[in-house]
Amino acid sequence: MNNKNFQIFFDCGFSKIRAGAYNKNNKNEVFYIESKSFTDHSLLESEILKIITSLEKDTNEYIDNINLMVDSSKTLSIGISVFKKLDGLKLQKDNIQFLIQEAKQKIRKHYVKYNIIHIIINNYNIDGTNYSYLPDEINCNFISLDILFICLPNNLVQNFKNIFSKSNILIDQIICSSYARSLSYKNSLNLTGHVSFIDVGFNKTSVISYIDKKIISLNILPIGGNHITKDISKVLEIDLDRSEQIKINFAQNQKLENDEDIPTDKLQKIIFARTEEILELSIKCLKNSSSTLGQFKMVLMGEGSKILDNQHKDKISFLNDVDFLEETLEDICQSGFNFGSMPNKQEVVMMPKKQIKHGFFEKLFHFFN
Repeated sequence: MNNKNFQIFFDCGFSKIRAGAYNKNNKNEVFYIESKSFTDHSLLESEILKIITSLEKDTNEYIDNINLMVDSSKTLSIGISVFKKLDGLKLQKDNIQFLIQEAKQKIRKHYVKYNIIHIIINNYNIDGTNYSYLPDEINCNFISLDILFICLPNNLVQNFKNIFSKSNILIDQIICSSYARSLSYKNSLNLTGHVSFIDVGFNKTSVISYIDKKIISLNILPIGGNHITKDISKVLEIDLDRSEQIKINFAQNQKLENDEDIPTDKLQKIIFARTEEILELSIKCLKNSSSTLGQFKMVLMGEGSKILDNQHKDKISFLNDVDFLEETLEDICQSGFNFGSMPNKQEVVMMPKKQIKHGFFEKLFHFFN
């Protein structure tokens, strides 16, 4: 059993690492830290090590367990329906567990290169009636479940396990960062109805849609803020590091010294052309995921979205209904903490069955805590 005072959450992005340490016995004692931005992915391990060292000093504890928040341009979300005949018997949780296990086996059989991270039950259909949550004390003849699986590539998961195991640290739980953050912000802002979060990262954009408390889709676009940097580099014929800095300064309404030769109008056209493409592809994803899209609210977030904050959004023609969410280090880490500590009736909780040395462990699901 873990007798440490602090619960640790790492958010490992492609260009920045963030972490928070939460005292389980004193909610007011929290430590946060983040790395500098980097584009050389070979620096990932050393940046993680720096943060581990700093948090151990702040908490006065050796870290041996963490919770990992991570995204990937290769994240998969897979919807599947499974059913069972019960012939009028009382519906038991064991029946639901059987169906979830059956669905898991199908996913593992057909997506052998992926690791299941989240299992979300979107709908229970009992004798033709839909339920958001499992009703108590009900007899039924037929039940079907609509389940959404969120999966990450095995090699990505294994890479992070290897990195942390070098510091003798086990990963207790892996969390899809964009999913956890969108869920946390939706709840904290009391957003209802149809709301979609567009999370623009370094090399991917996540499009996550909810209707009230139910997630209806999660899609990944292999395009992000780094594509804007590459466009600037190509069109203005400058190197990538300088292009990235110019983009950052544009987002912050600052101008670099010795960059008087950069035409502002041309720079804006480059940036907003690629930005419009990202948003148009996001809208297309939403339309493909819902046959009755109707009115919906869009919330823009992520490091790559800072180029489209509320000061610049009027430059994009269809951004009138989009809100920009300014995320902080604290917000991001807190979303992971919220995900781990607040019950979610739709989520099948993934818990470590057994912790084995070298950082490897098997997983099984526990039905709804």
